Amino acid sequence: MKILVIQQKMIGDVLASSVICNNLKLIYPDSQVDYLVYPFTVPVLENNPNIDNIILFEDEYRKSKLALYKFLIAIRKQKYDLVIDAYGKLESNLVVAFSGAKIRIGFYKPYTNYLYSETVKEIINPTTEAGTAIENRLNLLLPLATNAKLKNKPQIFLTENEIENGKAILVKNKINFTKKLYMISVLGSGKNKTYPFPYMAKVIDRIVEKNEAVLLFNYMPSQEKEAKAVFDLCNLRTQENIKINIVSGSIREFLSITYHCDALIGNEGGAVNMAKAINKPTFTIFSTWIIKEAWNSFENEKSSISVHLKDFKPELYGSKSAKERKNEALNLYDSFIPELLFPKLELFLENN
Repeated sequence: MKILVIQQKMIGDVLASSVICNNLKLIYPDSQVDYLVYPFTVPVLENNPNIDNIILFEDEYRKSKLALYKFLIAIRKQKYDLVIDAYGKLESNLVVAFSGAKIRIGFYKPYTNYLYSETVKEIINPTTEAGTAIENRLNLLLPLATNAKLKNKPQIFLTENEIENGKAILVKNKINFTKKLYMISVLGSGKNKTYPFPYMAKVIDRIVEKNEAVLLFNYMPSQEKEAKAVFDLCNLRTQENIKINIVSGSIREFLSITYHCDALIGNEGGAVNMAKAINKPTFTIFSTWIIKEAWNSFENEKSSISVHLKDFKPELYGSKSAKERKNEALNLYDSFIPELLFPKLELFLENN
C-alpha cells in the first residue's frame, strides 16, 4: 500500500503529525509511507524509520500556478492508495483532489467534505495526556484501525554521531558538566508568542538564583540582537552563567546540544516540542492567546510543566476564541508577571 500523509505547517505541527506516520507502519508494516511537508521542517523528520520518502512542498508552488499544477500531476502519478490530510487548508485540499487515492481521510469541514472518503470531527477537550493537537491527528487513523493501540508520542531520531558532536561543541566551549545545564527558549516564533523580555530576564535570574545552573540560549543568528537584549536585562551574576555565544548552526545541531541538557525552559513553540521528542524535561511558558490544552502534551507536574495566564487569571478570558485573543496577546502579557509562575518554576527546578 502506498500512503501519503500531508502536514504543511510549522515544525511543531509537522512533528505532531509524524505520529500518524509512525502508527501507519504499525497498522500496515509493509506499506510505503510518504510525508508531504514544507522544506524547513525536514530536520525533525530525518532518520525516522517510519517515513519512506519526504515530499517537499516548495515555496515556488505558492508563487506559480504552473509549478503547482506540475507538482499536483506528479503526485497523481504516484498512484497513492491512501491519503491522510492533517492540514486541511487549500494547498492540501488540492493535493487530495488530484491524488486519485481511493481512501482520502481529513478533518470534517462542511465546505470540503466532498473531497474525502472519510472525515473526522476534531475534539476540543483532551481525553489523554497527549493533548488535542496529537489526539486529533491520531483520530484520523480511526477509519483504518478503530481498536488499534496507537503510540501517541512524537519522536526525533538522532544518530550517535550527532549526539557525539553535540557533546564536543559543549566541551569545546568549556561547559561545566558538574552544574545543571538548561537550554532556554528565550524567543518565540513571533512577538505575540514571546514572553516579554523584562519578564523573561527575571525568570532566568530566578533559575540561576536557585541552582547556579549554566544556561544556553536558543536563538537563530538573525535573532542575536533580541537574545542580547534579554541577556542585558539579566543581573550580572546571571550573565556570568549564560553561554550566549553557543549558537546552533542548524536544527539538528540544536537537537544534538539539547540532548546533553538537563531540561529546556522557555517560550512554547517548536523548541519545546522538539525537546519533548528527545525525552528532555520541559518548562513551558505559553503565549497568552494559544490554547494550552492543544499543546501541553504529556504534562505531569514533574518533568513536564507548563504555565498559561489563564491558569492564574481566568477572568481575563471569558468566551473569546483564540483568534480573538491573538489581537490582545501583547496587552494580556502585561498581566502575566513572573511572580505568578515562580512557584511552578521552582518545583520544576527541584525535580529536574
